[in-house]
Amino acid sequence: MKSMFDLSGKVVVVTGGNSGIGLGMAKGLVAQGAFVSLWSNDSAFDARAAEALADCGSAFEFRACDVQSEDQVALTFDNVVSLHGKVDGCFANAGLSGLTGAADFQDMSAAAWLNMINVNLMGTFFTLRAAAKHMIERSESGNIGGRLVATSSLAAIAGQPTAEHYSATKGAIVCLINGLAVELGKYQITANAILPGIIDTPMTHGFIDAFAAGLERIPLKRFGRPDDFSALAAYIMSDASSYHNGEKFLVDGGLFLT
Repeated sequence: MKSMFDLSGKVVVVTGGNSGIGLGMAKGLVAQGAFVSLWSNDSAFDARAAEALADCGSAFEFRACDVQSEDQVALTFDNVVSLHGKVDGCFANAGLSGLTGAADFQDMSAAAWLNMINVNLMGTFFTLRAAAKHMIERSESGNIGGRLVATSSLAAIAGQPTAEHYSATKGAIVCLINGLAVELGKYQITANAILPGIIDTPMTHGFIDAFAAGLERIPLKRFGRPDDFSALAAYIMSDASSYHNGEKFLVDGGLFLT
């Protein structure tokens, strides 16, 4: 009997896919049979990511792309479609940490604020716009459906001091997903957001000690791990999630409730 989470034949893009949460999601997608195109502007993680993915399957590729560049995103997306014929799902996951350029709000520079917006918000916009255009064209030709997913953050709904620039972008991503869920539903394209809490990843390794005080507040008494996102990504990408639209999947071990 075919698994309800079988992704055979699906082509999926994951930005920021060669480490951290993106890699965790990619592992779940590959394990269920999807072909995954992992995008990143830092190839240093590619070899380790390939080793991790090899345990899940062999259907993946790495592509260099800086999501801040409108032209790079459009060209890279078109190249994926040209080679693989389609994109069924797009996970806009690339982004900066909330502690990048962190400062007390009154001391935060315009450069730090704009850098966060360019990567986290503009990058998500460029990525999802390219995917939506492709999926709408497919749907209008009779091949309906698609999955748009964006990585937001617990910081979108809970205050994070000295990271207002980060919270602002992640809150905006939730609003973007809300609009896409409503606008694109007529094409059977779903749009959902994932809101991670405190996750131990290569991006946060240098900052994880700063979150130590929050560990006791987490009901599960541990920080999240990238693999905590594997099954969720597979579910969202599967046909089983076809009526799950406009959701904010909070993956924080219960921290928001405390």
